[in-house]
Amino acid sequence: MAVDPHILLSPAVTNLRDVGGRATADGGTVATGVAYRSAELAAGSVSTDPVLAGLRIRTVVDLRTDAERTSRPDQLPEGAQLRVLDVLADLPSAAAAQIPAALAGGGADALAGLDLSGQMLDVYRRLVVGGAARQAYAGLVRTVIDAERRAVLFHCTAGKDRTGWATTVLLLAAGVDEDGAMEEFLAVNPAVRTTYAPLLQQFGDAGGDPDALRPLLEVRAEYLHTALTLVRERFGSFDGYLTDGLGLGQVEVEALRRTLRADG
Repeated sequence: MAVDPHILLSPAVTNLRDVGGRATADGGTVATGVAYRSAELAAGSVSTDPVLAGLRIRTVVDLRTDAERTSRPDQLPEGAQLRVLDVLADLPSAAAAQIPAALAGGGADALAGLDLSGQMLDVYRRLVVGGAARQAYAGLVRTVIDAERRAVLFHCTAGKDRTGWATTVLLLAAGVDEDGAMEEFLAVNPAVRTTYAPLLQQFGDAGGDPDALRPLLEVRAEYLHTALTLVRERFGSFDGYLTDGLGLGQVEVEALRRTLRADG
């Protein structure tokens, strides 16, 4: 089995990955050490973890809802500042924000009776056109291009949906093609499945069907395809999404590309 070079193993945080290192469509490379992605930073050991310390993170961007942040607040790596950019502030009950309820026990039974796949597709549409999402992702871009805020670590709860779209935005802006962005999007599944294996086991032991929860507890190609299709339908192109959707100026778009390119 090939080793995923983007994985960073930390005892304090799961699903930690360097966004950089992927090839761009024009033969370049996405810069490493600029932006990282992960699951939530709720463990007390985050502040003393040598792996995180070695990344020299200056800004942690929390994409979670108020309820998620309140129940499991971020612990910050030494020297890092927190920036809250709530992607689902205008839709806090979205399926992507309900994972903590499922993990808390009891929530899994209610979720299992829903069309979770359909709800996740709705979430991904919201990530593209939702007002709070557009504001949050614009804020993330502006954080990344600010040299005084880098390196940046951004996360949601599991680091797969809100974080997955954020990563897609950065990679496409850097010049990675959609196949490369999809590869990164799906690459988190092994880590996410490991994280949620106990929940699925518990649900199965209680007589539930673990497969009923899987649409919520993994990422699927159809999720990202749905978002990318909506980008084209609503904004004409990814560049149109950056300017018309996120409200970025051309100078900011060019600064993002330079920041994310190893040859920038």
